[in-house]
Amino acid sequence: QVQLVESGGGSVQAGGSLRLSCAASRNTNTRYCMGWFRQAPGKEREEVAVMYTATGSTYYRDSVKGRFTISGDNAKNTRYLQMNSLKPEDSAMYYCAADPCLTYSDYVKRIGPNGASFFRYWGQGTQVTVSS
Repeated sequence: QVQLVESGGGSVQAGGSLRLSCAASRNTNTRYCMGWFRQAPGKEREEVAVMYTATGSTYYRDSVKGRFTISGDNAKNTRYLQMNSLKPEDSAMYYCAADPCLTYSDYVKRIGPNGASFFRYWGQGTQVTVSS
């Protein structure tokens, strides 16, 4: 079992920045897929970014490439999502997710349209609101 706690959400103006944090209750530094997802009211959940901790490989959805960065602090068992140049369309509830990924193939399964279904552990979410 892994408990995940997100923090760092808030309200910012377009063009601003936020850094979301996801603290894990146990070591997720080796062979874990750590993901960030978001869901806006009335919309489907979107996969925003995923990191494979074994290799440092990262995935970003096209709309956030160049603006968002997923990273981690192994000593703190914490993952981050740095969000820059925020846009109103980035407004959503953001969720952290984790799942053991023993192989690179496991990571590949967890990126893309159906990736969320493979993540077993989820945080409670943190709200991000970007005003124009």
